Amino acid sequence: MDPLVSALKVAGSGLGAQSERLRIVSENLANAQSTGNTPGADPYRRKTVSFAAELDRATGGSTVEIASIGHDQSAFPLEFQPGNEAADANGYVKMPNVNVIIEMADMTEANRSYEANLQVIKQARDLISMTIDLMRSQS
Repeated sequence: MDPLVSALKVAGSGLGAQSERLRIVSENLANAQSTGNTPGADPYRRKTVSFAAELDRATGGSTVEIASIGHDQSAFPLEFQPGNEAADANGYVKMPNVNVIIEMADMTEANRSYEANLQVIKQARDLISMTIDLMRSQS
């Protein structure tokens, strides 16, 4: 298969994977303060994304796929909020295990990876276009 088409497929799989990663990070950020509804109830648990390399038999290239979407099993931090409906008998509320700084770093990394894959697609498209123009001029 044409190496440029192979590059397009690899970059396309990267776009899809990073898009899904951005969706998960956005979901984590949106729920960073979501507590349980009853005393002692668990709050939102941070989601994580795992990637896997897959061999594309048609192109011989390695593409990226979402291997799994899991949950961070770290402990929930406790905050003293006696007026909250999710507070226990001592006034402590379990908060989500979402660290906004980590999520923002993940978002930046995913965004840069997305942009890099998009740039590969643009370059491959330009090379294909230049090849077609060269073939036309030789005719």
